[in-house]
Amino acid sequence: MSRNQPPPQKEEAHKINNRIDSREVRLIAADGANVGVVPTRQALTMAEEAGLDLVEISPDAQPPVAKILDYGKFKFQEQKRLAEARKKQRVIEIKEIKLRPMIDDHDFGVKMRAARRFFEEGDKVKVTLRFRGREMDHQDLGYKLLLRVKSDMADMAKVELEPKPEGRQIIMILTPKGKGG
Repeated sequence: MSRNQPPPQKEEAHKINNRIDSREVRLIAADGANVGVVPTRQALTMAEEAGLDLVEISPDAQPPVAKILDYGKFKFQEQKRLAEARKKQRVIEIKEIKLRPMIDDHDFGVKMRAARRFFEEGDKVKVTLRFRGREMDHQDLGYKLLLRVKSDMADMAKVELEPKPEGRQIIMILTPKGKGG
């Protein structure tokens, strides 16, 4: 059994026109001029005469700040501004580069070029050096390799986490240096 009720309305971000419940508002005209504190009824009349909406911009102010504007256009501008802000956000990822203690020079070069590309994109790099079998007896070779990585990347990255052993591997985290850093 369904009732004949309209779906619940989504709460608007701003109170508009007759939804403004304060007795008076600090009014900003359509041209951006500060009109001052006026009764809400008078502000609504002015908005109707201009063919626009009265929108409560700052409800927490005493008295609330309201502006005469085209609400549809205002909402569109707000959405555009939020989308622009989201576009500018950059999530810093941690990329991983895996090495072996007896890595060939050419392979090492390929891995370092990849690391440089990650730093240019602003990402952190986790260097994982994995030991197999008897390689664990020669951890000093692993530390030397990580020192080589650190010195090769010194121009564009700094060490965030010094090399530390974790079971059969040693990890080190490098972070890109700031602009001009």
